[in-house]
Amino acid sequence: MPNPSVKRAYAAAIGSALIIGFSFLFVKIALQTEDPLDILAYRFLFAFIAATLFAFPGRSGVRKIRSGALKLIPLTALYPIAFFSFQTFGLLHATSAEAGMIQGAVPVFTLLLASLVLRERTGKAQTLFTLLSVVGVACLFAGREGAAFTASIGGILLIVCSAFSQAGYNVLTRRLSQSYTPKELTYFMNLLGFVGFGLSALIRHAASGTLPELLAPLSSPSFLIAMLYLGVLSSLVTSYLSNYALSRIEASRMSVFGSLSAVVALAAGALILGEQVGLAALLGAAAIVAGVIGAALAGRKSKASSSVPKSANPHASNGD
Repeated sequence: MPNPSVKRAYAAAIGSALIIGFSFLFVKIALQTEDPLDILAYRFLFAFIAATLFAFPGRSGVRKIRSGALKLIPLTALYPIAFFSFQTFGLLHATSAEAGMIQGAVPVFTLLLASLVLRERTGKAQTLFTLLSVVGVACLFAGREGAAFTASIGGILLIVCSAFSQAGYNVLTRRLSQSYTPKELTYFMNLLGFVGFGLSALIRHAASGTLPELLAPLSSPSFLIAMLYLGVLSSLVTSYLSNYALSRIEASRMSVFGSLSAVVALAAGALILGEQVGLAALLGAAAIVAGVIGAALAGRKSKASSSVPKSANPHASNGD
């Protein structure tokens, strides 16, 4: 039976997937008012403000972040900067169904990277259940109403790079969790996301002489609501929950839970937007759930040699 710390890690992973699953609805709302790059700038502006108000790591945490910035910058370069940048430009040349299917391979990419970098050992059962969840994601997106497949090679490569960025984030966070608390990692990630995407939006609008247009969406209540969800919940809270989970369970196991967001998005689209759900999508959702449960149970039974020892993880007993 898993200890309370592992149970909380599973709960955090599931909570993160639930929030991300509903985020697609709010992205659609935001896109009615603003373009994708400006949405990212506002998203991380809201995330950083909320992080400063509610997840500030304290003076000692800031000093630790400052002294170890060179170690932390690669993490932020992978996620959120590389992940969202590749995803945003990739979606210009690929459909959401194609992107969703490729992103569904993140658990496999994470499993491979965790084996190479962290020396995590994954049993056959966990590997098979992980592959089942990936197949489930492919079936789910392929079976969604209006799914089209017209991606260019460039679009596919950009989405693949986005998936690798997320896998790299999973692995690097697992390693850094031995030295930094989830709160410290979360604060730095959202700070760099705010600086990176905020500067990009300012430079782009300044160069085109459209700075007033950058402020225009703030007059839209629906845009503000969308940014509150995407910034506070889907960026700040999910990054904290993911960092917390990765500090307590293997990266290969944690990444499988991300597939649940596709099931949540499917259910949200059907219940809220009235989208039709085909048999293939339902079978895919069932495969995802079975894969996640199976991978979690199989992972508990196999002893992962890469688990962070209690003596090596100074944060194992606290909620940070």
